[in-house]
Amino acid sequence: MADCRFPCPSPSRESVCIETNRILDSCRDRDCFENVRVFLTGFGNDIIARTGAVRAKEAEIVWTSIGIDPIQFNRGFHSVSIRYFIRMTFEACVGGGRSQEFDGMAVLDKNVVLYGGESSVNVFRSDSENAGFCSLPEPCTSCRSLPTAVVEVVDPVVLGVKIVDEKCACRCVCSCHDIPLPVVSCLSGELCPESSGRYLAVSLGIFSVVRLIRPGQYLVSASEYSVPDKECFEPSDSDPCSVFRKMPFPVSEFGVLSAPPSPSPCKDRSEKHCNC
Repeated sequence: MADCRFPCPSPSRESVCIETNRILDSCRDRDCFENVRVFLTGFGNDIIARTGAVRAKEAEIVWTSIGIDPIQFNRGFHSVSIRYFIRMTFEACVGGGRSQEFDGMAVLDKNVVLYGGESSVNVFRSDSENAGFCSLPEPCTSCRSLPTAVVEVVDPVVLGVKIVDEKCACRCVCSCHDIPLPVVSCLSGELCPESSGRYLAVSLGIFSVVRLIRPGQYLVSASEYSVPDKECFEPSDSDPCSVFRKMPFPVSEFGVLSAPPSPSPCKDRSEKHCNC
């Protein structure tokens, strides 16, 4: 197999103008949400009423709602409101050495303030379906353009699960009626707001990155694409092992770790923490 994967000649470079998104501001965060109520189905509420041992098996973010609002008297800054909808799977002991799985939905709210700039232009783009000369335009209104919020988040880490009596104070961010129907459809049944005096509470940890972007035009140095000289390679059916022998061994797939770094030399041998 050839060592050079892209044996293309070096064409002449030129400056071209491109349109892409520019990151105006970003932040990373680790959030810990404690004692968040989990909305359960009727089947889940029946299990909670009959058990005292529950553990979480899986937590997955199925949808995220993002809102952006400009902050008054702080030009260019915006408040980003994020709501996570997390589908969780639990396992409970129901007696007789048996266990039963059930699922529920947890809702988390997060707010950050980032700089998104200001723009008073109106952006209109052509639509390929309505690009004809006599096509009817779609109704539109003039408004100030807002930046676009991008949220990158990993699935939450379950830090704790417990059953709480209904008489205890519950600081819920919303009710089960505020969860959109497409999100509820991810569960095994319909959410049941009624409970038997007990509910399930979880503590979750989430790592996230939030950024605000706006489209912009930039002048960059680019090279014109040329047709490669390398021809497509087709393996021979008569000797398939020859192709396999030329493949590099996937060392990283076997979890081989590199050698540990050597200890740094001590500046003062009297220091006890130095490896002298």
